Amino acid sequence: ACGDPKAKPSYLIDKNLESAVKFIVRKFPAVETRNNNQQLAQLQKEKSEILKNLALYYFTFVDVMEFKDHVCELLNTIDVCQVFFDITVNFDLTKNYLDLIITYTTLMILLSRIEERKAIIGLYNYAHEMTHGASDREYPRLGQMIVDYENPLKKMMEEFVPHSKSLSDALISLQMVYPRRNLSADQWRNAQLLSLISAPSTMLNPAQSDTMPCEYLSLDAMEKWIIFGFILCHGILNSDATALNLWKLALQSSSCLALFRDEVFHIHKAAEDLFVNIRGYNKRINDIRECKEAAVSHAGSMHRERRKFLRSALKELATVLSDQPGLLGPKALFVFMALSFARDEIIWLLRHADNMPKKSADDFIDKHIAELIFYMEELRAHVRKYGPVMQRYYVQYLSGFDAVVLNELVQNLSVCPEDESIIMSSFVNTMTSLSVKQVEDGEVFDFRGMRLDWFRLQAYTSVSKASLGLADHRELGKMMNTIIFHTKMVDSLVEMLVETSDLSIFCFYSRAFEKMFQQCLELPSQSRYSIAFPLLCTHFMSCTHELCPEERHHIGDRSLSLCNMFLDEMAKQARNLITDICTEQCTLSDQLLPKHCAKTISQAVNKKSKKQTGKKGEPEREKPGVESMRKNRLVVTNLDKLHTALSELCFSINYVPNMVVWEHTFTPREYLTSHLEIRFTKSIVGMTMYNQATQEIAKPSELLTSVRAYMTVLQSIENYVQIDITRVFNNVLLQQTQHLDSHGEPTITSLYTNWYLETLLRQVSNGHIAYFPAMKAFVNLPTENELTFNAEEYSDISGKL
Repeated sequence: ACGDPKAKPSYLIDKNLESAVKFIVRKFPAVETRNNNQQLAQLQKEKSEILKNLALYYFTFVDVMEFKDHVCELLNTIDVCQVFFDITVNFDLTKNYLDLIITYTTLMILLSRIEERKAIIGLYNYAHEMTHGASDREYPRLGQMIVDYENPLKKMMEEFVPHSKSLSDALISLQMVYPRRNLSADQWRNAQLLSLISAPSTMLNPAQSDTMPCEYLSLDAMEKWIIFGFILCHGILNSDATALNLWKLALQSSSCLALFRDEVFHIHKAAEDLFVNIRGYNKRINDIRECKEAAVSHAGSMHRERRKFLRSALKELATVLSDQPGLLGPKALFVFMALSFARDEIIWLLRHADNMPKKSADDFIDKHIAELIFYMEELRAHVRKYGPVMQRYYVQYLSGFDAVVLNELVQNLSVCPEDESIIMSSFVNTMTSLSVKQVEDGEVFDFRGMRLDWFRLQAYTSVSKASLGLADHRELGKMMNTIIFHTKMVDSLVEMLVETSDLSIFCFYSRAFEKMFQQCLELPSQSRYSIAFPLLCTHFMSCTHELCPEERHHIGDRSLSLCNMFLDEMAKQARNLITDICTEQCTLSDQLLPKHCAKTISQAVNKKSKKQTGKKGEPEREKPGVESMRKNRLVVTNLDKLHTALSELCFSINYVPNMVVWEHTFTPREYLTSHLEIRFTKSIVGMTMYNQATQEIAKPSELLTSVRAYMTVLQSIENYVQIDITRVFNNVLLQQTQHLDSHGEPTITSLYTNWYLETLLRQVSNGHIAYFPAMKAFVNLPTENELTFNAEEYSDISGKL
């Protein structure tokens, strides 16, 4: 709110308070209300309003301070307990620990970026002092925190000295996971990653791993952990080669990280500024500079090639699963890996497109991004549609889990305190009680309690004095992580989709979002994927939070406006293509009219007579219709291009019957129907070619020919998209029988009525036109001033002319 000039508190830009605000900021955090300071006189008048209107801002800063207190207390407790962290064993505990540290770090960085923080806190406290005679009880600590965290990372580097052991252990546990995720496209291709058909004999085998939840873990999240984590415990970089390799690999992959939504952190400059004043860190500074150069030179092309690979990999995966949805059971891990990989690459591009010093701009402009998003949406749709198939598979999988293994686990935990044994016993009872009949009966499954119990058990067994240490029973951790993944396939598919493929970040990159959409429409081969952009608007509400309900309306309105704009632009593009096709067809139909036929026959007779009198050996004239023969399939006419572009775009419009965005239902086909009705109405009126100045108008027979040609093209649209063209005809043509259409515009009925009354019949009354019974038509009479039209062409009742 403070970053938006329209949303920031009015007191910060009030001219009457300008001197008071400057005084408060200059003295911050000291409070000087005595001595009748003239600069604070205006503040005395508005103190009650300031207290009322700045309370929300002030206590938000207090919340940050209290969160900081709780985090510091928890980190101290973790150090005292000497908690064991390994992402491959106690995944939930380690992930939440690292997430907590990154949330804390990013929050303090964001706090330091609020330029008005001292003004807001100081204004509120001065108003409180003037009203109650004393500062707010939270102010002394809050003011000191603001001062201490002017350079947040430098301060936190000092704070984290006692936490270095726990944090570095957690980070080093990524030594197998992160490098395995951060491979090049060629390595993915050689490993035939995500391919279901590369080994047909194993197609039905379940996709398994010892580190199931790590396989779809966000690369973006891991890079945040590594870069921020090793800044905070930087000493390990000088003593552990594994830590240094992880750090350097992350620095080479990106130039900036997302702090929150579209707020970014430029990692190389910040890291260099922090290390430059530390003695003995010259090697680390050189590492940072080398990694920066590598990121600028190669990261763009590396990520471009990854997106290229993922487009083909996700297309293959979506195609196979649409044909064989039963494979969603054994290959569910592949689906969520594919979604996570693609999501990471899209977010990377979005973040770096405007925030990276580019040596090759082409690496940051991806005109095929719509295709990748489209295949992500296809996979998401498969998971939602065939959720019961996946449920059935994993219920059978869990209920058939080896009871001997489970019982052995319970026996191993018999030496543990009662709580741990009870938890493991409940696992066994839960899994052995599952049955497929529960799925068939539509029973709602809920394993959240079981997953929370496993989280608790990880904490119990990861402390140094645990009677059964998880560090010594790694297989238990890996097996339980696998079981937890299987339970999510039964009761948390929607949450899994959000976790692995949520792209609500586009809500905060509106300009880039719209630019990508326009590029998609401009490229005919990509327009069939344009529906991906409206579908992305369905993601936006997932970035809202129950603790900030007021944001729902703002984000909801943005999702609605963007979705409406995208669908409207798609319909307009399709309408314009249809109009161009109609124009071409009307031109061809016009060539078949008698006036052109007579001219063509005359030209043919003239050519024939010339040929008979010409020299011998001249080639014979081509036969009629030869111009319609396609001599070479590589020759593409304008009409071919229009039909191809229309079929691609209509595929997108017809892809989903409707979509729900913030409890509003959008129907893409209705957008097209509406635009076709409006354009058809305008086109019909335009076909009359009425010129009020010269009183010229198209012949009714020619108008009828054009309308029929137009209607023939519109009828063919039903081959591309499921819309009711008959309804369009009825709505438009019936309106044309009235004097005005539904928009209050003149119709062909009103135009022709006025023309016949004001032009043709007026000439009849003037004696320039007479009725000729033999021809059953009006004809022009010889006069001094010839008329600009032939009456018989506009009044041929028999239809012969």
